[in-house]
Amino acid sequence: MKNNKLLTIMLIILVTITLIGVIVFVLLTQLNKEPVSAELTIDEIVLASVDVPELTTNLADKRIVRLQLKIQTSNEDAAAELTKRDFQTNNIIIQELSEMTQENLEGKQGKIAFQNAIKAQLNELMQEGEVQQVYITSYIIQ
Repeated sequence: MKNNKLLTIMLIILVTITLIGVIVFVLLTQLNKEPVSAELTIDEIVLASVDVPELTTNLADKRIVRLQLKIQTSNEDAAAELTKRDFQTNNIIIQELSEMTQENLEGKQGKIAFQNAIKAQLNELMQEGEVQQVYITSYIIQ
């Protein structure tokens, strides 16, 4: 009876020490990994970006806006997909602008809201990656 109790206690201690050793090993190997750099070079950004040709459309307040965009994606495959989806991209931009007024687009916050809306809608379509940033490269309201 005492031998079984002693054997059980020794097995529990052995399993506990082994478990602690495995946990320490995993933690040390995970903490010693070098972080993967998420920073892209400008060349990688350009390769993963798509130019949207100049669009001219009406705003909700009957004004005319003319703008040009550059859309940065997560990788080259996503950029290729977005290039194929140019008609959908143009449609999303025109629809978004048709609901906006000049006041909606005024100032930095208005432009950021527009960029975020385009980004969110395009990301719903994307299958190969995602849109990371929408840049306004040319902008005129008349």
